[in-house]
Amino acid sequence: MTQPKAPDQGRGRPAPLLAADGMPLKRSLQRSLRRQKLRAFLLVAPLLLFVLVTFIAPIADMLFRSVENQIVSETLPRTTEALEDWDTSASDLPGEAAFVALAYDLVEAEERKAHTRLGSRLNYETSGMSSLFRKSGREVGDIGEIYLDQFKDLDPAWDEGADWAAMVAAPDWSHPAPFEAAPDFAALMPETADAYTSFARTLLDEDGDDPATEEPWSAVHLALYRDLMRVDPAALQAWDGPGADRLRAAQAAVAGFEAVPVRDAFLDIDEEWGDPKVWGTLKAFAPEYTPGYFLSAVDLKLTPDGVERQDETQRIYLLLFQRTLFMSLVIMGACVLLGYPIAYLLASLPMRQANLLMILVLLPFWTSLLVRTSAWKVLLQQQGVINDILVWSGLIDNANRLVMINNQTGTIIAMTHILLPFMILPLYSVMKTIPPSYVRAARSLGATNWTAFWRVYFPQSVPGIGAGCILVFILAIGYYITPELVGGTSGTFISNRIAFHISSSLNWGLAAALGTILLAVVLILYWVYDRIVGIDNVSLG
Repeated sequence: MTQPKAPDQGRGRPAPLLAADGMPLKRSLQRSLRRQKLRAFLLVAPLLLFVLVTFIAPIADMLFRSVENQIVSETLPRTTEALEDWDTSASDLPGEAAFVALAYDLVEAEERKAHTRLGSRLNYETSGMSSLFRKSGREVGDIGEIYLDQFKDLDPAWDEGADWAAMVAAPDWSHPAPFEAAPDFAALMPETADAYTSFARTLLDEDGDDPATEEPWSAVHLALYRDLMRVDPAALQAWDGPGADRLRAAQAAVAGFEAVPVRDAFLDIDEEWGDPKVWGTLKAFAPEYTPGYFLSAVDLKLTPDGVERQDETQRIYLLLFQRTLFMSLVIMGACVLLGYPIAYLLASLPMRQANLLMILVLLPFWTSLLVRTSAWKVLLQQQGVINDILVWSGLIDNANRLVMINNQTGTIIAMTHILLPFMILPLYSVMKTIPPSYVRAARSLGATNWTAFWRVYFPQSVPGIGAGCILVFILAIGYYITPELVGGTSGTFISNRIAFHISSSLNWGLAAALGTILLAVVLILYWVYDRIVGIDNVSLG
């Protein structure tokens, strides 16, 4: 039986090959390949998700925190805007508008309990900012009190929440919907609408209270006074919204009010508000993203005048980075010198004896890291076991006991002991794959034991050395428990400072910047190692 022709056969084109289900073979193969890829992806998806959540996401968060600085602009939005045109190089303070903006922002921040976090953040840059914001937060509510009293004397309704809400709120607003000011009132009295909106939204967000039942902040009356002093009387006469008569009566009276500049009110709270450096710090760290953390991590600082070096007493991070790299390399070298003979011995012994010794190598893994480090504190101290043995043997005098704790020596000794198994295991696994016949052949051809080892055996063990060095170095550069316990002031690593900022000073931005730099240093060293040695030469056996 002849196979029926496809429609295009009559035009001289070959018929496409078909699968068993009648589908063109090419399309069927593509569909099968897509299914295989989807199946493979679904198999690795849990692992991929685990890596994203536990590795990629923390690194991304660390990178973000190292430059994130939104707390200033979010807590002091009006002040940030008012300082945009202020010249920090001038010795004068910013104008009255900046002090007024700070008053509005600080009153709202104090109600939301955000001013203390802002003060702590700025205190990292300028000492004393934390106490300044705490003190100002306690007293800023009194700014505008003088206007509140005079408005109440003029008309008690100026202290009634219901009258304020009826005047300022949009016609369709009702509690508990998010507060919105009436557009026509906001156009006529912008500062008052803005200040009252902050008051109403803070009440709603913090306590869920109805603004119509609460007396407005005194800062709202400050805004009312400022608006009435500059609003066009004709525009106010033409306005017929709620409270129009009271507004017109108030405008006629405010010219005779006793006024106190907001700048003077802040200086009465604390004279530090008269220091241009304080305002310069606010402007320098107003952007949402800042290089300040990275500058601090390399002993520089961001000031209103630009980038400057830290004070000499605060230049510690470059020293810590240098110390961390140096001591990590020393520990890595010590592990190579101690671990290579042990791994060679393990690879050369019969299996029964090698397994027994391997248990001794793995034994430290069965003991808590804290216990091992504490044991070294006992061994290394001046009245410890090692010094006692040296004095008993006559190698040193009792008056000249060695200082091996709370310094770099103690850190190197303790960390070499802790990380030594990470060098032995890769070396051993690679050495077990080296056939002993190679060395025997070299000896049979006249090579000495040293020549056979150095020319035949050692080159084949280099991949194990590379793997062990990478493991030990990366582990050492990020260690912080052992240096913290036995390092003292001269044997701590940069990781100890990172841990301090995370758990004690709570300067997470600086900790993230230090961690990012440390990660970059490791990646650069990894790239250099790959260029010189070649990562392909690293093997775990």
